Amino acid sequence: MTKKREYTDDYPEKTLYIPGPTEVRDDVIEAMAQPMFGHRMDRMTDLYTTIVEDTKEFLGTENDLMILTASGTEFWEASTLNLVDEDGSLLVPTCGSFSERHANVAERLGRDVDRLEYEWGQAVKPEDIREALEASDDGYDVVACVMNESSTGVRNPIEEIGDVVADYPDTYFVVDAVSALGGDFVDIDAHDIDVIFASTQKAFAMPPGLAVCVVSDDAYEREVEKESASWYGGFQRALDYYDRKGQTHSTPAIPVMLAYRKQMKHMLDEGHQARDTRHREMMEYVHDWADEHFAMFPEARYESQTVACIENTQGIDVAATIEQVSEEYDMAFSNGYGSQLGEKTFRIGHMGEHDVESIRALTDAIEDVAGL
Repeated sequence: MTKKREYTDDYPEKTLYIPGPTEVRDDVIEAMAQPMFGHRMDRMTDLYTTIVEDTKEFLGTENDLMILTASGTEFWEASTLNLVDEDGSLLVPTCGSFSERHANVAERLGRDVDRLEYEWGQAVKPEDIREALEASDDGYDVVACVMNESSTGVRNPIEEIGDVVADYPDTYFVVDAVSALGGDFVDIDAHDIDVIFASTQKAFAMPPGLAVCVVSDDAYEREVEKESASWYGGFQRALDYYDRKGQTHSTPAIPVMLAYRKQMKHMLDEGHQARDTRHREMMEYVHDWADEHFAMFPEARYESQTVACIENTQGIDVAATIEQVSEEYDMAFSNGYGSQLGEKTFRIGHMGEHDVESIRALTDAIEDVAGL
């Protein structure tokens, strides 16, 4: 049984290069320390409408958008309950831990799931999606795909997949962009993505606690037609309440939303395309460094723009290296995800407010500790 370990508040600060949470600006942290106010006051309407509309502007979408106090995991459940009939089915391409977990969630909710399985490190191919859709006798209510499989460092081509799914009007396209949105540009509306969601502690560079979800008109109407849907993450419930009141239907984490307001202003000032470019520059730097000392784990040309998964070709002690870098340099990066990749890979989160110089500080520390 786990025993209490008292929080002492005297821990050394670590610069975070893990796949989230990531570094947060000081003024964003400070924005949370404001006097509390009621979630049904006019001030809340000002706050919530600001962050919703600013996020829509940043993402460049005309679709509806909801921000809930939750992790992105909430929208695994909600999108399944909102769009898939109880006797309906999903097609879930799996290529790592999080895509597999998405399939598991749908099964736990009683839905029939067909997996399109890839080896870890391989990317989902649009032609395989089309073949599976063509081969289905009854069709699928949903195709659910992870954009950024952070366990393997794979970035799936969701734009091309969305174009395929668009040819099947009775099938909705759901994208888990938890660890990519905000750091990897995607034209949501142009590729007929019905639902795309993210957690703000990743590339949005926020404290944990909020999930952002963009919902197409078709997905909204689909839920309205169904007899049942998610309560907390219901599209109709959340979006209708926003239309009527400009607020959330349930009590939100107001301090985190105050931080989000500050951070989204920074993101708008930088711009979506510029933010995408900065993340691409970090990705290219890390890949060049990995090619010099190790090797990239993901399939070539499908590497993530926000999380590098690096193959441990030199056989370094990954756990010991992580610990020593933490102790000597106060920097935190990550081992491979789970038993399958634990010592075989390690991961660097190059997302949020990092830049090439801050990433170089980490790789220099790894070189020093590992004797590269």
